[in-house]
Amino acid sequence: MLFALLVPPAGDRGGRDRVADGLAIVLAVAYGAVMVRLGDATDPGALLPWPADVAIGLACAAALLVRRRHPLALTVALLPFGAVSVMATGAILVALFTAAIRLRPPVLLALGAADVGTAGVYFLLHDNPAWDIWVDVVMRGLTAAVALGWGLFTQAYRRLTASLREHAARLEAEQHLRADQARLTERARIAREMHDVLAHRMSLISLHAGALEVRGTVAPEELSTAAGAIRAGAHEALEELRAVVGVPRGRPEPPQPGLGDLPDLVDGVRGAGMAVDFASAVPADAPPLVLSRAAYRIVQEGLTNAHRHGAGPAAAVRLRGAAGHGLRITIVNPLRGTGEAASPGGLGLVGIAERVALAGGTVRYGPEQGEFRLEAELPWPA
Repeated sequence: MLFALLVPPAGDRGGRDRVADGLAIVLAVAYGAVMVRLGDATDPGALLPWPADVAIGLACAAALLVRRRHPLALTVALLPFGAVSVMATGAILVALFTAAIRLRPPVLLALGAADVGTAGVYFLLHDNPAWDIWVDVVMRGLTAAVALGWGLFTQAYRRLTASLREHAARLEAEQHLRADQARLTERARIAREMHDVLAHRMSLISLHAGALEVRGTVAPEELSTAAGAIRAGAHEALEELRAVVGVPRGRPEPPQPGLGDLPDLVDGVRGAGMAVDFASAVPADAPPLVLSRAAYRIVQEGLTNAHRHGAGPAAAVRLRGAAGHGLRITIVNPLRGTGEAASPGGLGLVGIAERVALAGGTVRYGPEQGEFRLEAELPWPA
């Protein structure tokens, strides 16, 4: 409870403030009553009869209810009563403590000096003081120093705790932001993988279906082969899609394709009726896993674009590079008609550019002498 009064909580402070105000009034009255008992307020030479002294002290204690809203004005208003009432000294000390929590040290020094000065005035107004003046001055000085020192400590402690709360809240907000960014990054990765997988498989299915549509009569064996290829392509697309988005929690992610799977990719494209000239001077197990996966997806998307927008369909794929020199991927396919590269929305090339950028590489693409040329360079650390 004492710690809650010293350091206000971050939430609703109404109940705490009421308890603190009540405690402050009780302490002020208790301290003043002790000083009336120990001092000379009941002596015949006192300026005021002790009942009047007590009444003034109680009124000053009741005024502490406004100490939060007007700490400086209240302290200045109570200080003169210290020159005529012993009972009021308790309320004055509480007012000094409250002012020390909220005001600057120069102002507090002036208020403390004024409080000590009232001791001299009280001594002069008393007909026959029981104590020497230095006793009153030292007593007022010590009590004022304690009240102001404790208030300054509370002020610093509250600032520290407020700073720590703000820092903790900022760290929590940053943690939520990092979590949101991680989720967005994962969603982007899944969307990119889904696009690469589905675009390639659907392209092969479209190639088979187009062949059936163009040919007027198809032998039963050829029809069965084409239907099987379409079924296998749809099944593989579904399986790869499940591998991308359907990994249960707690189970390892299935292995993603890399350079070692490029021959199978090329064979599948060739089996769909597309002529692919493939040559790789890079060992399948040489590049790092991330680089190998990125290279596979770039070739996959490049072949898909070549089938969609190229003539023939045909394409040439070249891979070369080494550790410390980077990995270069070149995909070339003939263009249709006028030589303009058609691209419905350009999503495939945009996806390649994003993947290359994430890997820290560069990509160039565009028509060149009747061909569409795609070149991607990826960093390969030594």
